[in-house]
Amino acid sequence: MIRIDHNFIYILYTKYLYYISFSYINNNFDQGYLSFWNDNISYTLRGCILMELAFRGRIAIVKDPARRKCALSDRNIEVLDDKVTGEVLLDEALKLMKNSEPMSVGNWIDLMSGETWNVMKIGYQLKQVRERLAKGLVDKGILRTEKRNFLLFDMATHPVSDSSTKEEIVKRVITTLTHVNHSSAAITSLPDVPFSYLRTISMVCAAYAANVLENALLQLNHELRERAYTKVDELLSEYSVYPFSKKAKVDIPEGKDLQVEVVAAVLNVFTKMDSIL
Repeated sequence: MIRIDHNFIYILYTKYLYYISFSYINNNFDQGYLSFWNDNISYTLRGCILMELAFRGRIAIVKDPARRKCALSDRNIEVLDDKVTGEVLLDEALKLMKNSEPMSVGNWIDLMSGETWNVMKIGYQLKQVRERLAKGLVDKGILRTEKRNFLLFDMATHPVSDSSTKEEIVKRVITTLTHVNHSSAAITSLPDVPFSYLRTISMVCAAYAANVLENALLQLNHELRERAYTKVDELLSEYSVYPFSKKAKVDIPEGKDLQVEVVAAVLNVFTKMDSIL
């Protein structure tokens, strides 16, 4: 059995790639494993996969004027481009959507998480997501693989190898949530990456939904932590509707509205997770 570092989720930022996966926001990253008791992480990761496919222009909400009569998370997804991304989990999810009838954002997250009583749709579950993400990050040099003894047996763990990546993510989270007059330009340090600011917002909201955001805020005093939690509540409220709230500080490229609507729909699902799980 493979375990990953204790309690966190992440989006790995590099100059050429925003790859949604696990990030070691956690203080205990030397442990190299993730808690199995946090069901929110698994569910949130499936939502992150949908957001990343939307950011890459692979999927979008079906363009139907009548869709606005439906709740945001009940709007159907369609595949725009089935060209492989080179990331195994993204390509696996994309193939499932390409070969299926149109289904809603909420349905896809449920099915990929294995949350279904329909035996005909059990095959839609994405399996061993955490372990496969960890192995991918080992290949990228972000994590390393070690054997640890847990009482009667050995387990493969994946502690952080490149601490600078973790530090960059934690810095981005704190900047986003504590700067009073922050702007998208100030937070975004990768202007050549599409949707850079919206990706940051999505990362922060996903960490919050997965109940792991606290690990990135431990270095803050009580007042700043309270400000950060207030801010993430505001962000989730502003970006989980579509069109986004007027307070939202994001410019949507022309012709990308339906892709961004997928992101809003996933964040909308995140707002309901306490009642889902």
